[in-house]
Amino acid sequence: MSTVINSLPSADGFSMPGEFASHHGCLMIWPVRPGSWPFGGAAARKVFAQAAEAIAESETLYMMTDPEHLEEARSMLSERIHILPFRTDDAWARDVGPTFLINEKKEIRGVDWAFNAWGGEVDGLYQNWQQDDQAASAFCRYLNVDRYDAHPFVLEGGAIHSDGEGTVLVTEACLLSKGRNPFLTKEQIEGKLKDYLGAEKVIWLPHGIWQDETNEHVDNVCAFTKPGEVVLAWTDDEKDPQYGYSAADLKVLEKERDARGRKLVVHKLPIPARPVCVTAKDLPGYQYEEGEDEREEGERLAASYVNYYVANGSVIVPQFDDVNDKKAVEILGGLYPDRKIVPLYARDILLGGGNIHCITQQIPGKAGETV
Repeated sequence: MSTVINSLPSADGFSMPGEFASHHGCLMIWPVRPGSWPFGGAAARKVFAQAAEAIAESETLYMMTDPEHLEEARSMLSERIHILPFRTDDAWARDVGPTFLINEKKEIRGVDWAFNAWGGEVDGLYQNWQQDDQAASAFCRYLNVDRYDAHPFVLEGGAIHSDGEGTVLVTEACLLSKGRNPFLTKEQIEGKLKDYLGAEKVIWLPHGIWQDETNEHVDNVCAFTKPGEVVLAWTDDEKDPQYGYSAADLKVLEKERDARGRKLVVHKLPIPARPVCVTAKDLPGYQYEEGEDEREEGERLAASYVNYYVANGSVIVPQFDDVNDKKAVEILGGLYPDRKIVPLYARDILLGGGNIHCITQQIPGKAGETV
């Protein structure tokens, strides 16, 4: 039975492991929201299925699916995928799922953050997010994992990245945005992260990816590949708006040290050479609810190769039919030599607003073992 723990993770010896550590499994959510996934989500669901099957080769894959689409999901996924009948408002498992923590005994607990669709009444992307906000607690109950209720503190899983040794990366653009926790100071927000993630050091980067509608999540711009080393989304084109964003982040990364006192090694990972944009052909496919953020022709999407997922046996890397696709695969192959690199054409995920890391949430533990 999953219960709510009324203390704090830091006091209980729990902390957020690095994504590169061993996983029991991964959570995903079947994409069906008409305002996110054009033309009935047909193309997106094919890519979700491909990602799920690649991940399931080395860890347990759980797919939350609303009851109306259970049979469809079963027809598109292999029997090794665990399909769970849960309702959500959209398919961003990284942001609505629990953040999982471990202690020295390798026991697992979850953190249930408040979710408000990336900004609530200020700049949230849709008006109704109650089912999304309940996803973390529902999944913890399914896994029989005890959880910490962090409400009313607003945070998404894509807004944090841990090295597993006490250091957490975030962006100021996201965590200090007016739609998250406007009544808390930067110092108070940092205190919450340390309390709930067991972190000792928070590194604040100024920016994420330009025009990232999540208010610039860190997981789209910078990620730990192992303790002491990160990849940073980069462009050498000084005319690209991303250049200034990434240069500002690099300046911070070169100055800061992690919780263990190490100077960070920064690996530059290029963004696509050509901007990935919404086209006139895409627009008729969306069906929006009242108050939902709408796409526009020519809108530049926040494409980044940093938005990859590290599974036990592979790294699932987004591809955009771009000249830098191969380069990104080669760089990440060198940084994860013990894992198979799986390139996956991901524009159909990006049309929903995020990418491979955004649609996945890792569960620590050993593959094949129950949580």
